[in-house]
Amino acid sequence: MSSSGVQAEQLAAQFLQQRGLKLLQQNYRCRYGEIDLIMQDADTVVFAEVRLRKHSDFGGAAASINATKQGRLIRAAHHYLAGLAHLPPCRFDAVLLQALESNNIEWIRDAFST
Repeated sequence: MSSSGVQAEQLAAQFLQQRGLKLLQQNYRCRYGEIDLIMQDADTVVFAEVRLRKHSDFGGAAASINATKQGRLIRAAHHYLAGLAHLPPCRFDAVLLQALESNNIEWIRDAFST
């Protein structure tokens, strides 16, 4: 991962933690894909995809989370959840950055569902 990608994930994790979420895991990898951040929001497990796009060409950061990417995230989340003793409520969030600045972050809660 590029250094800007690592910085974007760190900014996103800090942003979400400042809003009361707890970091459970970062860069969860399995054979199905990778989840950037796994957070806890009260009793809900949040799978957060972090996207950094410096230009809005081709729809910007949000448009880069296409159906193929969503499918990989969903399969990776199912893999993560299979390792838990009980199945908690969960959701998929997107954290979008147009630059590496903490004041330029867009958080989309429940960005897509399974």
